[in-house]
Order: sequence, then C-alpha cells, then structure tokens
Amino acid sequence: MPRIDRDGVAIHYEVHGDGPPLLLTHGYSSTSAMWHGQVDALAKDHKLVLWDMRGHGQSDYPDDPNAYSEALTVGDMAAILDAVGARRAIIGGLSLGGYMSLAFFRAHPTRTQALLIVDTGPGFKKDDAREAWNARALATADKLDREGLDMLTAATRERATASHRNAKGLALAARGMLTQRDAKMMELLPDIKVPSLIVVGADDAPFLAASDYMAAKIPGAQKIVIPAAGHAVNIDQPKAFVDAVVPFLKNLPG
Repeated sequence: MPRIDRDGVAIHYEVHGDGPPLLLTHGYSSTSAMWHGQVDALAKDHKLVLWDMRGHGQSDYPDDPNAYSEALTVGDMAAILDAVGARRAIIGGLSLGGYMSLAFFRAHPTRTQALLIVDTGPGFKKDDAREAWNARALATADKLDREGLDMLTAATRERATASHRNAKGLALAARGMLTQRDAKMMELLPDIKVPSLIVVGADDAPFLAASDYMAAKIPGAQKIVIPAAGHAVNIDQPKAFVDAVVPFLKNLPG
C-alpha cells in the first residue's frame, strides 16, 4: 500500500483509476474505507485518491499532541497530491474531511480545481457556538481515552466501517484537528472562486443550516439535499450520492 513519510509520520493513501485527480477525505473517526462503495463510479473517469488522516485507519498514530493540526492535515493532502503527480485536483470530503477541504483551498487555491463539500459545516462565527463544538470534541477525546476503541462500535454508520489500531491517536486527532479556533473558514466562503458542490443528507439536521449558509456565501455553489440520508450520505444513499456528484464532475471546466 502506498504511503508517504511526513517528518516520520507515515500517511496511507490509495489510488484508483485515471483521469483528472479527485482527492476525497473521510470524516473524523472514519477511514478511507467509507468511500469504497463509490470507487467504481468515481474512478471510471478520474484518478480517485483516498487516504487516512493521521491518527486514523492505516496511517500512523503519533504520540505527540503537536503532530495533529489543521495545518499538518492540509500539508498531508498537498504531499499526497505531490506523490501522485497531481498539480491540481478536485478536493472533497465528508464532515471533518469537508472542513479540511475548505482549509486546503484556503492554503492552496491554485491547486484546487473544484470543491465537493459533503455533510460539512464551515465552522462558527460566534465564540459560544465554537466553544460548545470544542467541548463535544474534547468529550469525545476523553471518552476514547477512558473506553478505547470500543466506544466506536455503537457509533454512526460511517464509523462502523472504520478499522483503527489505536484509540490514543484518535483522541489526539479530536483535540488537535476536530477542535476549532477561529472563524477564518466562514470568512473564506465569499472568496471561493472554483466550482463547488454542497451535498447534505435530508436527515442530517446539525448540518442543514450550515449547508444552506455555504450555498448562499460561496459564489455559484450548487447544493443537493439527498432524501432519506443522514450524516453518512454516501453510505445511506450510495446511488443518489453518485447521481448527485457525477454530473457535477462531468461538467467541470478542464
């Protein structure tokens, strides 16, 4: 399996198909396996690149808390694109993966051909809302420290597909990558000048308003709400997800 070395941290990735590069990032405590149901459809016309964030799946789980951050995650994404020879790519992800896709655009706008933002929020304007989010992320980390990986077995469907080796790395990822510090991503949205598709499950209540907000703020963004789908929209309704995404990909300017 291909891996890159990022200052001693091995990052796992996989490549399917050939064509314009499409990099997809999973959600927190999930893995690249959450996309496996879409590989055939998306790799037909694209070089589909999937990967495991640090502290997840087949990537490394460093013990150093400073090895987990938004900036390092964005750096991992850029290094993977370098490794597969992609100067630019369509950048997409679900939940935390979608947030990191926005962060990637912020750091590398010229490397971003388009954005695919799935069941994601762009952060918070108000400090109290951000603090409530962070409190939940830290509580998740504390629970992982106490209960280990067992706490994930009863969790959501995208997490149920995930195989992790180490609860400590996931806890550190919650503290370093899931927590948020500012409203920079909210402020970024009007400056996104690449084609953007926002997909959300109709039953994913916490992310419906966020999806509306992004669709209103990102110039020219398209938004698709998929019925009878929750947070893991591509797992809940795989065909509807592909039917939403493929036409968007086909219509992208070269």
